[in-house]
Amino acid sequence: MSKMLFTDVQIKKLNKNELIKNITNKVISYNNEFKHKLVKECENHKKFPQEAFRECGIDPEIVGKRRVEYAAYRWRKKLKSTGDITDTRTTNSGNTLKKELTDKEKLKRAEAKIKLLEAENKLL
Repeated sequence: MSKMLFTDVQIKKLNKNELIKNITNKVISYNNEFKHKLVKECENHKKFPQEAFRECGIDPEIVGKRRVEYAAYRWRKKLKSTGDITDTRTTNSGNTLKKELTDKEKLKRAEAKIKLLEAENKLL
């Protein structure tokens, strides 16, 4: 995440653009249409990401040049690996378990859960 924070004036200006899905003082999210358009226009180095942002009415000076470059890189990489750019933060959040737990690990988790539930019961 960038250390650059958006001001209220910048948020209002950027929020007017329909290609921006959501913006807070720290984070900016773009709609899928914009992501696909940018990747398509930038493939084979036809355009630089900053040019594509400008043409879509999003000022790269406000967003941050580094943020623009990294977003384009991420979207290209994701499209190449999965074939899709859609935002999966709400549908696929959290770390997924990649290995099977041992009996000892399962027991530890169960004991931790029991301890948590007992603490909740005491509060009630």
